[in-house]
Amino acid sequence: RDFNDDQHMWIAGSMFQFSAGEGWENLLGFDVSPESAKDALESGPLDFMKRGKENNYYVVQATRGVQADVIDEADPESSLKSKMWMLPTIEDRDKQLVAPRLGRVYKSTEDGEVKEAISENLNKLPVVYEALTKMDQFSFTFQMQSQLATDLIVNPFFDANDEQMNALKQGLGLRTPSPEFWQPIGEQTGAMNIDDKINLLAYLVPRFGTGDAEQDKALKNVASGLKPTFALIRSKCPSMEESDVQLLGTELLSAEILVPGRSTLDEFAAWISAMTPAEMEEVLANRKTITSEAKSELDAYKQQVEEDKKKREELRKQYEEQVQKAREERSMAFNPASGKFQEIKKEAKETTASK
Repeated sequence: RDFNDDQHMWIAGSMFQFSAGEGWENLLGFDVSPESAKDALESGPLDFMKRGKENNYYVVQATRGVQADVIDEADPESSLKSKMWMLPTIEDRDKQLVAPRLGRVYKSTEDGEVKEAISENLNKLPVVYEALTKMDQFSFTFQMQSQLATDLIVNPFFDANDEQMNALKQGLGLRTPSPEFWQPIGEQTGAMNIDDKINLLAYLVPRFGTGDAEQDKALKNVASGLKPTFALIRSKCPSMEESDVQLLGTELLSAEILVPGRSTLDEFAAWISAMTPAEMEEVLANRKTITSEAKSELDAYKQQVEEDKKKREELRKQYEEQVQKAREERSMAFNPASGKFQEIKKEAKETTASK
């Protein structure tokens, strides 16, 4: 009773937000203010907040959506958004960025383990974002954060265990990098562009904390193999840009050394020594094609977001015009004295005929 209008609205809004998040459908608002409210109406869209308390009467109604239990194969993005409604820590902005990425991966992949990982790891997003939100948003943008979060969630080896989260923070520079792994990784991959660094981080982090001695050995071999691998690529492809040298070298090491049992260091060295410059260029081109396709999809998504934003602005403008018209032409209003809706009596204007 002692709360002001702002506090009342905060309580009501919180009940909506924390009982279903974005899981509301058919949200409608009705202005049932008495006729006197029209007299105080100004031109701005938020000027209704300035009117006296005796004039403020609004009714809001909505249908609470049903949260998806399983991911819809035909429309995974909608299901994933539903399952993220009540996830803590993550801002709505980040949910809007992550859901389309996860949805595209789920719809395009035929790998059952990846689909299962998306379903099982979705509740790990708050833990991931707890680390990501500590990054400087200008140097590591929200889009980059969503890319890394997606790449981790879709990885079947990722379960957000303590070792993986510690590795993630070291890889992001939030903690002092270990001299035997993250320090040489950072020193040797400085020329890679940020998107490729994010992909590399998503390869490496899920391989920590497995409890497998062979996997731990493979991680160390990747770190120690960077320098000689890059040197060999430079000798075979002297005109290749340094960023591409590092991208190609990390891709080859991740494919053959990072996964235990695929190749020993000696076998890997013999293999890349036998590769021709043309073969290396081909591997690099194939890798860049994947990045280019992903960028095209992202650009299309951004364009769609802008179009949706324009539509919302147009709808908002139409709504304001409708509200103004409704207030001017209303025939019913709430009478605070009687506590009932009643017809507004229009004063009849008498006209006299000139004689």
